[in-house]
Amino acid sequence: EVTNGGYILYQQYRKPLSTDLINRVEEQPFPAEEAPSPQDIAQNEVTIDNIRLWDHRPLKDTYNQIQSIRLYYDFHDVDVDRYIIDGEYQQVMLSARELSVEKLAGEAQTWVNRQLQFTHGYGIALSPVNEVSAEGLPILLVKDIPPVGDFNIERPQIYFGEKTDHYVIVKTKTQEFDYPMGDENIYGYYQGEDGVSLDSFMRRLVYAWQFGDLNILISGELTPESRVLYYRNITERVNHLAPFLELDSDPYLVMTDGRLFWIQDAYTTSDRYPYSEPLGSINYIRNSVKVVIDAYDGSVTFYVTDPEDALIRTYQAIFPELFVPAEQMPESLRVHLRYPEDMFNIQAKVYQTYHMRDARVFYNKEDLWAVPKEFYAGREQLMEPYYIIMRLPDEEREEFLLMLPFTPVNKNNTIGWLAARCDGENYGKLLAYHFPKERLVYGPSQIENRIQQDTVITEQLALWGRGGSRVIRGNLLLIPLGESLLYVEPVFLQAETGGLPQLKRVIVVAGDRIAMEPTLKEGIAAIFGTEVPPTEPPVVTPPAPPEPEEPVAADIANLIEEAQRHYNKAQEYLKAGDWAGYGRELSALEAVLDRLAELAAEEQR
Repeated sequence: EVTNGGYILYQQYRKPLSTDLINRVEEQPFPAEEAPSPQDIAQNEVTIDNIRLWDHRPLKDTYNQIQSIRLYYDFHDVDVDRYIIDGEYQQVMLSARELSVEKLAGEAQTWVNRQLQFTHGYGIALSPVNEVSAEGLPILLVKDIPPVGDFNIERPQIYFGEKTDHYVIVKTKTQEFDYPMGDENIYGYYQGEDGVSLDSFMRRLVYAWQFGDLNILISGELTPESRVLYYRNITERVNHLAPFLELDSDPYLVMTDGRLFWIQDAYTTSDRYPYSEPLGSINYIRNSVKVVIDAYDGSVTFYVTDPEDALIRTYQAIFPELFVPAEQMPESLRVHLRYPEDMFNIQAKVYQTYHMRDARVFYNKEDLWAVPKEFYAGREQLMEPYYIIMRLPDEEREEFLLMLPFTPVNKNNTIGWLAARCDGENYGKLLAYHFPKERLVYGPSQIENRIQQDTVITEQLALWGRGGSRVIRGNLLLIPLGESLLYVEPVFLQAETGGLPQLKRVIVVAGDRIAMEPTLKEGIAAIFGTEVPPTEPPVVTPPAPPEPEEPVAADIANLIEEAQRHYNKAQEYLKAGDWAGYGRELSALEAVLDRLAELAAEEQR
């Protein structure tokens, strides 16, 4: 017979969703000091330079208004990734300029236009997450048609994407519209090998029947070289090839080797895994496959990233030519792999309960956690996981992470955060940082309330609202810096009639201080520029030295002057936003003050 205590332990250590979550998460304490110090700011320059100011929703609207170029192009989704730009590890946001044939003018909605001529999208828009122009617009590193910018894209055509839901026929007598050039259009032909040849009457008859389109059979525009491209929506394409895999809801775009690729995370799932606690309709999930789709020719490669997964091994045995080992993935693609959000959300949901290790606490559910709430565009919603480049505690360099904070259930203070690492050999490692329970650490909703209660901020937002603008407060981000937290929230303005969203202000919260400024650097300077008080050298009136050859008083005077110089220089760096220089001057100032203390002690002796 199982005792109560034994049953509790059994329940506690059943494999939650068979993700082996308890064993996989590395747990560490996080001090969560009241506010970052100036030294924290100086030592985390790369993290601060990669704080995501652009929210993906207003940014998508902005891309569509400034980069669509023509009415039939559309930016469907904005993805987050990282690239090396000018030698710096930088987080960016990018989106594919896809073709939306539904937006063609009514008189242009012909079969030739829809199926033969307007066949593909063209290029991307890409901008850093933290850079804003004087007009409140993103700084585009890749833009326009043909693509102009810091990256070379040799194949910008997008035949396969997230909006390509209809079939097209290529290599016909009708030239394909490639891209607009001023008042003219540039035309071309598809040069890939994908698609099914329509080189016989029987094949044309079969596809005319399959698509319910007689034009395929009777059109004089088709030739023996013509090919039909279908299953062009990347989700539909992968599902058709591997219907036994579950797909992540957010495929993302990658630009590498002069081409555009889509990466689609895929899962093996089950509802029959023994002794596994279910969540919803499943009790087993593994992110065992990364699917890569070429946006030009539609070629699909299934890379097995978890060869220990029993289900994927079975599928490999059944379909040996479908899957390839992850080791065969080019390094240029591997460096862009992200930990998938859907998987992370499931694990975060499980961890809210299974972080409790004490059997009695677990049984009584005394320490349940929850996902905090935030305000977006005036509405309360659950906080979403977000990608971030930051330096983890005790690590030497910054890395790309997916993270989410937690609060105790039915409370609003922050109690910890969960992170999934995405880079190199650390890919897939989960880290949980637990905050001290004996004191309050402000949570996201408490920070949101403090922002709403700040009279300077609310008066400015209300003024904009009365002026005919829609004020959009973007995602609130919790940024760990050193052993403390920084909160950042962007503020966008958009005309009530649906105008161009512009990033106009950045709200920064550190400890008890709040600032809203035009830029992040100004917001940080507004908080930390006055938090570091002017150095007041100690007034020392030493007695006359017993031996004139030891000019201690003169040394003290010189050190006081040197300390003042370092302080003044640090303030100059602070105003300029040069955090590295600011940190160097603070370190030098600290050394001078230590020497002053030593000399003062000698004087007292």
